[in-house]
Amino acid sequence: MITFKNITIKFDDFVAAKNLNFQVKDGEFFTFLGPSGCGKTTTLRSLVGFIHPAAGRIYVDKNDITDLPTEKRDIKMVFQSYALFPTMTVYENIAFGPKVNKANKNDIKQRVHEIAKKVDLNEKQLNKKVSELSGGQQQRVAIARALINKPSILVLDEPLSNLDAKLRKQLRNELKSLQKNFGITTIYVTHDQEEALTLSDRIAVFNDGEIEQIGTPEEIYEHSATKFVCNFIGDNNQLTPLVNKYPQKFNQLKLDEHTEFYSRIEKLKVFSAGQPFQLTEDEISFEGELIDSEYYGIYTKYSIKVENIVIRTILTENIPVDSIQSQKVTVVLNQKNILQYA
Repeated sequence: MITFKNITIKFDDFVAAKNLNFQVKDGEFFTFLGPSGCGKTTTLRSLVGFIHPAAGRIYVDKNDITDLPTEKRDIKMVFQSYALFPTMTVYENIAFGPKVNKANKNDIKQRVHEIAKKVDLNEKQLNKKVSELSGGQQQRVAIARALINKPSILVLDEPLSNLDAKLRKQLRNELKSLQKNFGITTIYVTHDQEEALTLSDRIAVFNDGEIEQIGTPEEIYEHSATKFVCNFIGDNNQLTPLVNKYPQKFNQLKLDEHTEFYSRIEKLKVFSAGQPFQLTEDEISFEGELIDSEYYGIYTKYSIKVENIVIRTILTENIPVDSIQSQKVTVVLNQKNILQYA
């Protein structure tokens, strides 16, 4: 169990993290998510020992590690740049930690081969220089080097950001599988919402040095606690002008002049002209006009003008259209799916 208690981090007069209080459970995949400069990497570095907090304490289990040097914290870090030794072989990179700890040579060899197999590195790759490997293979080497000494905690700072989109998705799955297999407590830093949602057991959403919400991916997405979380996670429609114009239609919402209303784009239904549909007691409909479409293969994103606002939605089945600009449609909103923020 990792516990941050009243942690504040400062650089001169600048407060990078403000009064952080949270816990990470044993064996959990816990993600720090937020935009650049929000304090997530700074918080991670305070756990590792690279930064000392101005106030508060950090505990692992019941042990206060706040003042412990980095090398005594039993925490291993995988950096964004991987921080490998390019002139060494893969074997030498992975074996570096045990060698420093003066482990037996035969024991080192056995451990290197065991960990290499778990991260899908073969004998041929072990004998290559790190500089000869692809980005994805280098990332596996960095993880293997971090895990070979069996740390109690693994931290990863944007480890996939240097890879192309296809490889990132592939390695996400591998990362999660590795973490489950090792059962190691893992803290992961990213600005990528999709990455956080697919990998994490729980997510802490950072904004301006503070945590706005902690929860499971489903809680963060379906029940965003603040307007910032709502807008940072996923794609939304801003419905406030529509709600304010037709308050009688939105009879299930708590209407207030200072409240803003949002809906995830995939929560909407769209029906083309003449297509039959039936509303439930929670649903309301508006007439609109298609003004644009973007085809993504497995779905199409549509932009629809309703009154004076543009509403976007995604559909897995294309709306039959002759001319996108002249196509009339009906947009259906479920009031239970509308998020409200004062």
